[in-house]
Amino acid sequence: MDANKRRLAERLFQGKKYGMGLMFMLPWIIGFSLFIIIPVSWSIYMTFHKVKISAGGFQYQWLGMRNYRDAFLKDNDFAFQMITYFYEMLLMVPIIVIFALLISLMLNQRFPGRFIYRALFFLPVIFATGQVLSELFSQGAGDVPFLSQYNLEPLIQEYVGAQFAESIMSLLSRIVIILWYSGVQILIFIAGFQTISPTIYEAVRIDGASPWDSFWKITLPATVPFISLNVLYTIIDLFTFPLNPVLEHIEKNRYAPETGYGYANALAWIYFAFIFLLIAVVLYLFNRSLKKRSVRL
Repeated sequence: MDANKRRLAERLFQGKKYGMGLMFMLPWIIGFSLFIIIPVSWSIYMTFHKVKISAGGFQYQWLGMRNYRDAFLKDNDFAFQMITYFYEMLLMVPIIVIFALLISLMLNQRFPGRFIYRALFFLPVIFATGQVLSELFSQGAGDVPFLSQYNLEPLIQEYVGAQFAESIMSLLSRIVIILWYSGVQILIFIAGFQTISPTIYEAVRIDGASPWDSFWKITLPATVPFISLNVLYTIIDLFTFPLNPVLEHIEKNRYAPETGYGYANALAWIYFAFIFLLIAVVLYLFNRSLKKRSVRL
């Protein structure tokens, strides 16, 4: 009996402990269920239907996997735009990450007014929201004048081919605005530099190492986890870029009478699956490189 009472008391104690934790989590669970699970489930449900909007509300016509098949077999624009933007992203991600790394190295130095320059590089992240960014780009604020002045497009087509020239020209035309999106990456790199002990730099300086050697032997290896974090952040940020042609195509199909909400949701979920697979591959590659580095150490 004593053993049974002891087990019962332990179960009551565990129940109270878990119950207290669930009580604190209850507001988040309710909010997550109402604002995440229900809309996501409804979105998945609509991908299997043709959705029409009438005076009485939404009307659903069961299509099965037809929306997904049409996205791959009939809608050539969607696949073309997604592949084209993927090419652009392969160019944008290294440019933004390398630019953020170089700027953060400079902003990590001690000089008067350092906090002002840090704020200046982060301000575009605050002000350049989706609508503001679209308006600035429509007014030509992101154009680079030398592209038209020196007629670089034929030269680029000659060296990389017409297939990749369009992506490169599109990237160069947005280079100013794209670099505005490096503020968060700069802050992450600066935070990563703070994790490196100053005594390590003092020790290698005493041994006669130059700043160039310190960067390649100490700074860069120590910031590899932060580089991977910035790569992932930049990929996600670019795939939700306001000027993303894939998102524009999904938006256009959402209001088209021949396609509607069901087909647009199917395109959105295909796009999400593509991003998810890409992020999984990037995580796998970075985890593999970090494991090899830890084994060598």
